[in-house]
Amino acid sequence: MVRSAIIGILLILTHSLGAMQIIIPMDVSQKNHLKAYGIAFWMLQKQREIQWLLNYNGGSFMFDYAKDVELECKIRGVNYDIISDGAANAIITQIQDPSVNMNAIKLLNAPKIAVYSPKTKQPWDDAVTMVLTYAEIPYDVIFDDEVLDEKLLNYDWLHLHHEDFTGQFGKFYSSYSSAPWYLAEVKETETMAKKHGYASARELKLATAVKIRNFILGGGFLFAMCSATDTYDIAMAASETDICEEIFDGSPADPNAQSKLQFDRCLAFKNFTLNTDPFYYEFSNIDVDPDYRRVGEADDLFTLFDYSAKWDLIPSILCQNHTRTIKGFMGQTTAFRSDFVRSDVLVMGENALLNESRYLHGELGKGTWTFYGGHDPEDYQHFIGEQPTDLNLHPNSPGYRLILNNILFPSAKKTKQKT
Repeated sequence: MVRSAIIGILLILTHSLGAMQIIIPMDVSQKNHLKAYGIAFWMLQKQREIQWLLNYNGGSFMFDYAKDVELECKIRGVNYDIISDGAANAIITQIQDPSVNMNAIKLLNAPKIAVYSPKTKQPWDDAVTMVLTYAEIPYDVIFDDEVLDEKLLNYDWLHLHHEDFTGQFGKFYSSYSSAPWYLAEVKETETMAKKHGYASARELKLATAVKIRNFILGGGFLFAMCSATDTYDIAMAASETDICEEIFDGSPADPNAQSKLQFDRCLAFKNFTLNTDPFYYEFSNIDVDPDYRRVGEADDLFTLFDYSAKWDLIPSILCQNHTRTIKGFMGQTTAFRSDFVRSDVLVMGENALLNESRYLHGELGKGTWTFYGGHDPEDYQHFIGEQPTDLNLHPNSPGYRLILNNILFPSAKKTKQKT
C-alpha cells in the first residue's frame, strides 16, 4: 500500500516535470545575454525545439524542461525560470494577441557556421569569432582554398570580417608595408593566387567573391563586418576593370575604372566613387571618413528600428535586443553613407543625424546577407596590435547581440514560419 502510494507520487512528480518549461529572459534582468544564445544553439545541436519569443522580455527563449538544460544554464551563468505548462501557454496567448507587437517562432536546426579567415596570424581580433567562442558556439575556419573548392556547400552561414576583396591588401601599404604581418599576408595571397591560376590578388579575391555570391544565391546566409562589407561590393562592381595601382599588382590601375563600375552587381551600395589614392586607406566614399566625421564617443550612437514582429518577421529577428540604442564603434569601415545605400536594402540601424546607416540586410536569390559597420562593438577605436576585448566584461553587450541574432536567424528561416 505504501509502495503504491510512493509510486503514485513519483508518477505525479514525473508528469509535473514533463509539463514544465524553461524560459530564459533576454531583458535587462538577464546577467549573461551572450551565453544565453549559446544555450539556445547547444539545444539545437541536440535537436530540441526552441521557441524564440520575439519582443517578449527582450526576445526570450522558451523550451521544454530538461534537467541537463537547467544544469547547463547554471554552469554557463545564464538566468532562467522554470514555469508551468499553463503559464507557458498563457505567455503564448499573450504573444498571439493581435494588439501586441510580439511573435513566437520555432527554432529547430543548428546552422553549420564558417568563418572566412586567413591562415596567417593577423594583428587584430575578430568580433564574430570572439563572441562565438565566448558563447560556446562551434564554427570552422575556411579561406580561399575551401571557397574555390566549393566547400561552402557544406555550410549554412558564412562570416566575413576584415578581408579586402579588392586586392589592395587593406590599403595598409603606406603605414605597414614593412611589417612582418603585412608581408606574410601579401606572400600568402600571392601564393594562393598562383596556386589557383590567377595573376594577382585582385583576380583571386574576385573569384572568391563570385563564389560567395553563388553561395547566397543558392540559399546561404552571409554576415559581414568592417571592411568586408564595402570591399566586397567594390570588388563585384569592378569585376570588369582594374582598380589596383602598381604597388599592389605590378600594373597600373585603369584610369577609366570609375566609369566602368557595374553597380547592379552590388549587394548593398550604389553610385559610390572610388578612392584611387593607394596611400590612403579608404576604398571609396561608401564609408564615413574619420578625418571629417565630427562626433565624440559619448554621442556616437545608432538606433535600431522597431519592426512589427507579426508582419516584419526577418528584421524583427535580427534586431532582438534589450535596448534600441546601440553604442557606435569604429573600424576600417565604420558606417555607410546613407546616400549610397540601394533603395531595395533594408536599413535596420542608423544615425539619422549623421546620415549614417550601420546595420543593413537584403536578399539575393534563395539566400540573405547582413552588413554591420565597425570593428568591435565594445572597443570604440581598436588599434592594430591592441589586446582583444574580454567579453567576460561585456556579457550583456547589445552590439554583440546583433551578431548572435544573425547566428540563429538561419534556424528560424529553415522552419518557414508564417505569421
